Amino acid sequence: MSNRFNDLHIFEMANNHQGSVDHGLKIIDAAARLARKHKARAAVKLQFRALDTFIHPDFKGREDIKHIPRFESTELDMSQFRQFVDATREAGLVSVATPFDEPSVQTCQSLGVDIVKIASCSATDWPLLQAVVESGKPVIASTGGLSIYEIDNLVTFLSKRVEELAIMHCVSLYPTPNEQHAMNFMEKMIKRYPYVTIGYSGHEAPDNLDVVGVAVAKGARLLERHFGVPTDDITLNKYSMSPDEADRWLEAANKARAICGVGDDKHVSQEEHESLLQLQRGVFASKAIAKGEEISRDDVFFAMPCQDGQLTSGQFGQYRARYVASRDYGEKEALFEKAQDDQLRQLRGILHDGKGLLYEAGIVLGDDISVEVSHHYGLERFRETGCILINSINREYCNKFLILLPGQKHPHHKHKKKEETFHLLWGDLEVDLEGNLIRMKPGDKLLVEGDQMHAFRTRGGCIFAEISTRAYRDDSFYADPAIAAMDPLERKTIVENW
Repeated sequence: MSNRFNDLHIFEMANNHQGSVDHGLKIIDAAARLARKHKARAAVKLQFRALDTFIHPDFKGREDIKHIPRFESTELDMSQFRQFVDATREAGLVSVATPFDEPSVQTCQSLGVDIVKIASCSATDWPLLQAVVESGKPVIASTGGLSIYEIDNLVTFLSKRVEELAIMHCVSLYPTPNEQHAMNFMEKMIKRYPYVTIGYSGHEAPDNLDVVGVAVAKGARLLERHFGVPTDDITLNKYSMSPDEADRWLEAANKARAICGVGDDKHVSQEEHESLLQLQRGVFASKAIAKGEEISRDDVFFAMPCQDGQLTSGQFGQYRARYVASRDYGEKEALFEKAQDDQLRQLRGILHDGKGLLYEAGIVLGDDISVEVSHHYGLERFRETGCILINSINREYCNKFLILLPGQKHPHHKHKKKEETFHLLWGDLEVDLEGNLIRMKPGDKLLVEGDQMHAFRTRGGCIFAEISTRAYRDDSFYADPAIAAMDPLERKTIVENW
């Protein structure tokens, strides 16, 4: 997912600068001041139309057709638009433009606009979409009024053709009432298109700050609003924000982000740890225990309060943990011990972590499988080197699933009897194939032919399918002599049911 789009706030010029360069520059300046105040990544968005061809010749100058008078009265030439783009860049903001026709896509390129935005009304305009793709620019597309089928088509078309893509949930009602926002649908898009950045383009009333909080909480990674500067002669419409309203909007967005937390990790503070510890039961000796004696359930009792560092009842009973007294304990004395680091305990932890990645990826493998934990340098170094290998089918054809935990690598090896294709399902994977580094993204496939030396690693964890000819236990040949000298069962632990 691109960092270019994450936490970007797009300010669209209300009514596209009112046809005044001076007024447009005031809008850019106001957006820049807000970005500095809130330390926000911000962009100013323009609208481009080549009115000579955009409006049918027979309808030019008509006052009775909606939008035509506004478009014609706010028209600017290329040099004036260049002033806006240059001012946006000088203010430290990202430049974004919405082209409504093919000549305007060329305008985006000529002016060096950073990002091209596709309006909701243009999201099914295939000639325009093709021109946008050919521009080579990063693309943001709004989806107001589109069905899920139309959004699927849009995402499929763009995701295969542009390097960076964001899709905006949008409701094209001005202003949008609360009951029409359908934020659950945006959450659905996040799940449906996990490798596309999803954002929210809002048209709610400017004083409605509830919506931006919900959008952030539902996972919107970028936000867009209409923005303007009111004057004695210029009154903003009912869905465009003034600088004061945008100030409160940015504050609400940042407050929601703070509530949601950074990323999807959870930090347990010392204060929270101590709070729970006060309610947990500690382990106490029910009789005298001598140093070196293995501690059994009959030797202890559980009670509160539990001291910091004391063995808890939960730790004592986890994974059939084994404890040996490191010193003499008297009756009723608190126990301060660590579990013996046995292989069974390590293995259970590894399998639970592998299952956790499957849960996170939403991949269900069923029960008719066997599991191999590959630990080329021992279980104690598994999280550095190794993988979890799940055998699903092994006939004349073979299907396996490999799980790599974050930061894990698998050492160089080759096969002589089989060839295999890697199909990345989730996460990130880098494969060293005969000295060529290949970075794979979900959906990518890579053929590894027989006798080709290969290794792979991941940064954040990954799950990939290995589709191959029949697999044999004696068909892995490792470059490291220490691994090559091992019996396969020395570097693998086989689990029939996890």
